[in-house]
Amino acid sequence: MLLFPRYICSAPHEERNSPSAPSPATESAADTLDLSKIHYDDLAAAKAAHRAAKQAKLHGNTAESSAVAAQVKAVPQTKAVSVVFAPDDVAADATALKVPYELLTLSNGEQVLRYSVDVEATVAAAQQVTAVVTRKEVPVKDNTPTIKKQRPLVRAPFYATRATPKTQIEYAQAGVITPEMEYVALRESAANLVHLGEQRDFADKFLGSDEIATFLDQEIQIKRSKMSVTPEMVREEIAAGHAVIPANHHHLECEPMIIGKKFLTKVNANIGASAVSSSVDEEIAKLQMALAYGADTVMDLSTGLPSLMELRTAILRASPVPIGTVPVYEALDRVGGDANALNWEVFKQVIIDQAEQGVDYFTIHAGLTADLLPFAAQRLMGIVSRGGGIMASCMMQHDEENMAYAHFDELMEICRRYDVALSLGDGLRPGAIYDACDRAQYGELENIGKLALRCREHGVQCFIEGPGHVPLHRVQENQELEEKYCHGAPFYTLGPLVTDVGAGFDHITSAIGGTTIGMHGTAMLCYVTPSEHLALPTPEDVKQGLITYKIAAHAADLAKGLEQAYNLDHAMSRARATFRWYDQFALSFDMQHAYEVWRAQMDEEDCVHEASFCSMCGPRFCPIRLNRRLQSKYIA
Repeated sequence: MLLFPRYICSAPHEERNSPSAPSPATESAADTLDLSKIHYDDLAAAKAAHRAAKQAKLHGNTAESSAVAAQVKAVPQTKAVSVVFAPDDVAADATALKVPYELLTLSNGEQVLRYSVDVEATVAAAQQVTAVVTRKEVPVKDNTPTIKKQRPLVRAPFYATRATPKTQIEYAQAGVITPEMEYVALRESAANLVHLGEQRDFADKFLGSDEIATFLDQEIQIKRSKMSVTPEMVREEIAAGHAVIPANHHHLECEPMIIGKKFLTKVNANIGASAVSSSVDEEIAKLQMALAYGADTVMDLSTGLPSLMELRTAILRASPVPIGTVPVYEALDRVGGDANALNWEVFKQVIIDQAEQGVDYFTIHAGLTADLLPFAAQRLMGIVSRGGGIMASCMMQHDEENMAYAHFDELMEICRRYDVALSLGDGLRPGAIYDACDRAQYGELENIGKLALRCREHGVQCFIEGPGHVPLHRVQENQELEEKYCHGAPFYTLGPLVTDVGAGFDHITSAIGGTTIGMHGTAMLCYVTPSEHLALPTPEDVKQGLITYKIAAHAADLAKGLEQAYNLDHAMSRARATFRWYDQFALSFDMQHAYEVWRAQMDEEDCVHEASFCSMCGPRFCPIRLNRRLQSKYIA
């Protein structure tokens, strides 16, 4: 038996109409895979033979011809579905959960569920690009739909029975599984599901989901007992402080997601207005861009505007993902940029105001203590963190300890009241390879670890921010020290950038470090754009940075051995092996770009019929088609 249907695997014949050539109805699998009849000295003749074979199959009168015609006409389809617990697994008093998901149906009938941070927008964009691509037109560049400025309050039903809401870690430590925990369990487990048309294919490496879930038209039902990520597992990880669900009580538009070592690696994108650029509509457009390319969280780093609160409210109402901020930026704005006037009372009020708005996590540089400043002074680059620099300036101006460190108990109480997660910031992250892994960096990491324990004791979720610029051979060391000093709290890293000389390509130098540290357990990566160190990122920079980091995060998940991560790769491999080009585009991180690269060097007719070769090797030297001969000869 061949691994692939014969109508997909058939190769072109030069002498289709000669007396010795078999007819389409009688040709054997061995004959269809015989490459010896191709003119290896004449590319044009070989391509003509390929097209003639396609036409013969399309217009013949055999059953196989009909199958080929159906195969050629089929295109991948994307739609939104709901992922739910199987009816038999739902308790009578349970909250009815419907997790939105993207269902990709490939041209051969396979169905793959794909994790999406904004399913409605992702599906609409994919459908638009698919429609244009399959008409053989060059798609327009701006193919993402206009984002909604007011999202549905998806978490409102969760509060129906909560008299005084607690934090997720408080619930978890009390043994309570919340709807948020069930939601993220469904969300993470669904990434593991696939429906194969031919179950026997690749059965040794790629198992289907027949016993795990039921694929209905608009709904996927998962059995609790078969889930790869269970609600109890989520509860245990949160209770131990090893994972967080950033979801402020006041951000009801936020769809619960989880950040932790045992879960899919997440990616953060930064947006933000300044005194000299942007408006509410422009920032909402940036949010749209971030969501369209898969940002799992978004940090609003806006500064210098008189209407920061108004802008942040608009972002929160439009965002289905957690929103983070660095409150000290706004605190400095409120005192006119004068570090002499910055004090705890101003800082505290900003934190309260942002928590009331619904901000899901705060970056707080509380581990940068006065005793570490002399070590930072010995560096080549000193302090490169903007938040760390503000804190250090304030400390030196007043000759006082870091106010966030000194008032940490008050800070935790505010965060506990609203369930705002603390992202304990790395104000002393190295800004150059020369400064990597020094006493300043690791001293702050030790301080942060002590603060992380205090957060757990006070019912506050927290995660840890990391470097910075670190040479590749010391990346693993950073992850291991974070787990040691911070007691397994989730790690959230900027890169790290593994070299300083990648100006204009630092999305690549940092993605190398991001993949490596993610492989060893980092839970979330903060994207870096090509403009890092050089300029304010453009929308295209944001896109390139996010795509690069989604690839890095996915590669890290493969390396971590997460079963959920393998579906897309296996589906892509099968599509490549059978020359299903449009399926390959649909499975890519940027469908339009993949299509344009392929189409640029292919003849129009080859595009119409999905040629069984690409422009790299052409029809004469295609190794994938050589593999068909191997399969025909050796696989029974």
